[in-house]
Amino acid sequence: MAGILAWVAQSGVVQGVIIGATLAFLSAILIMNAVIRAVTTTANGWSVIRACGRPENGVLVRAACAKALPAVNVFEEAAYFTATTDGSGQILSGAHAYNLRFPAGELPPHDAFWSLTVTDVVGYMVSSPMERSSFDDRSDLAKNADGSVDIYLQHDAPAGREQNWLPIPSGKFKLMLRVYLPGAEILNGTYRIPPVARAR
Repeated sequence: MAGILAWVAQSGVVQGVIIGATLAFLSAILIMNAVIRAVTTTANGWSVIRACGRPENGVLVRAACAKALPAVNVFEEAAYFTATTDGSGQILSGAHAYNLRFPAGELPPHDAFWSLTVTDVVGYMVSSPMERSSFDDRSDLAKNADGSVDIYLQHDAPAGREQNWLPIPSGKFKLMLRVYLPGAEILNGTYRIPPVARAR
């Protein structure tokens, strides 16, 4: 056994196979990342992939979608929007407070429901003192006098605005807006999610 291990350790063939497999893996990751960038649309800091889940997709798009959005539905069934930056392109961080304002009548259009979730950068739910990590169309969100809705994204509670407060972690985080049975404006690309604005 010791002789076999010594041969493996000194064999150029075995080392070549290991190096080749490593390079192939890294190349596949780079290719999938490039494919995802090519099929991703971004507006107001929110990114969406419309191509995933389609049976006509080629192997590269399927692999890239499996890496970015595992077990995703077709876009007509569920639209997944993600944001890791605010409207000015700065990385989202719990070191700042943010506001997401939906103008009157412009919450995500749908025929089922929508939800807005805070996660860490990997995609795991984050804990909060209120045990709240998301809002949805059934949440009792307070409206402003003009009918608009402000969602306050910050680490500490905004005094007097806790009803619309969505706690964020102290570090970097990600937002995911899911819209199930998205409305026509989402399907035809005319609906825009408002940018996440850093509070001043």
